[in-house]
Amino acid sequence: MRGRSALLWLGLLLAGCQTAPRRAAPPELIGTATPPGFPPSVRLVTTDQRTFDALAPDFFGGLHAAADDGTVDILALSGGGSGGAYGAGALAGLSRAHARPQFEMVTGVSAGALLAPFAFLGSAWDARMQEAFTGERIARLLRAPIRTILARLLWPRGRPHHDPLFGLVDHFVTAEMIDAVAREADKGRRLVVATTDLDKHETVLWNLGEIAQHGGNAARTLFRDVLIASASVPGVFPPVLIRVREGGHEYDEMHVDGGVTTSVFSTPLIAGIQSTELPLLRGANLYMIVNGQLARTPQTTRYNTIDILSNALDAGLIYKTREAIVDNIAAAKRLGMQFRLTEIPVDYPQTSFIDFDQAHMRALFDYAADCAARGLLWLTPAQSVQRNTGSAHAATSNHPSCPMPSSGTASR
Repeated sequence: MRGRSALLWLGLLLAGCQTAPRRAAPPELIGTATPPGFPPSVRLVTTDQRTFDALAPDFFGGLHAAADDGTVDILALSGGGSGGAYGAGALAGLSRAHARPQFEMVTGVSAGALLAPFAFLGSAWDARMQEAFTGERIARLLRAPIRTILARLLWPRGRPHHDPLFGLVDHFVTAEMIDAVAREADKGRRLVVATTDLDKHETVLWNLGEIAQHGGNAARTLFRDVLIASASVPGVFPPVLIRVREGGHEYDEMHVDGGVTTSVFSTPLIAGIQSTELPLLRGANLYMIVNGQLARTPQTTRYNTIDILSNALDAGLIYKTREAIVDNIAAAKRLGMQFRLTEIPVDYPQTSFIDFDQAHMRALFDYAADCAARGLLWLTPAQSVQRNTGSAHAATSNHPSCPMPSSGTASR
């Protein structure tokens, strides 16, 4: 977190120098501009009530058609940078314990977006998921020398094909993955990730299943670029320009990390604002993997600008994630859904969400996999609150307990 704060601070100082050529953005907040060759239904601005109402019956109806056991299971994956290794380990451990549901819908933000296709495709993709979140490619993400980071701040467009995030996603988003996602989408299952459209200042939800169904290189390119955008932390990775067309005109939209505007989601924002009833989700199971901590053991903040900014931003991110979880709890209650979540416990020795050290990521993966395999992964919201807001937090430990204490009642 401290490293990210320093970059953001430097980015503010250099803001006047940040220029890059691009086409104009579409002029309308809610319009019909779409990537060439794709229908408007591949994405949704989360405040667009009219489009949501039009798409919802078919979108959510497909979930029931795909639910082999009669119950819709939804998985929401949060952002968290290197904390994505926690979610990957959790899913791998559930596979080992034969306790991993077939998720009819998977949603993801930032690191959760990178994890989402693997979660969606199931246990057969676990080896590739583990490589993606503990291998050499992810360890390269922030190994750039300071001159490269300065260049990103001065010229944010950068050279995407030489960017380590591009290299990571481009390697794992293969034609095989696109075909597999398309087959599952044909059954009615849904894979949705979020980006932030900087021109609109809005969250955009992308239906990756429908993109994959388009097929061919165009599908792979858009699928890959959306995932890269969802994880592109401003000032650290270049933004992604997505070409769109409307009324005979072409525009560029600038998309960055979905976590800028939303930490985790299960339904579009408009569904909560309007308290939209979604009868097709009644009785569903909502699982949430938080790829980070929701509380921190208190530590003295040193009296310097970087530490003050770092802790202020860290506190903001924690509270933003908590608020998103509260919104999801409210939605689950309104829709009669069962809600379970898991998170990196407060006593786990996580230092920073940009700590991509391979040994640390493997340790986090193995920790989560072990807890999940032993049935100690899922918490109720009340158990999470009790653990994180008690009178005293557990001290950081080299042998942290699992999210669900072994004396508790573990749930699938």
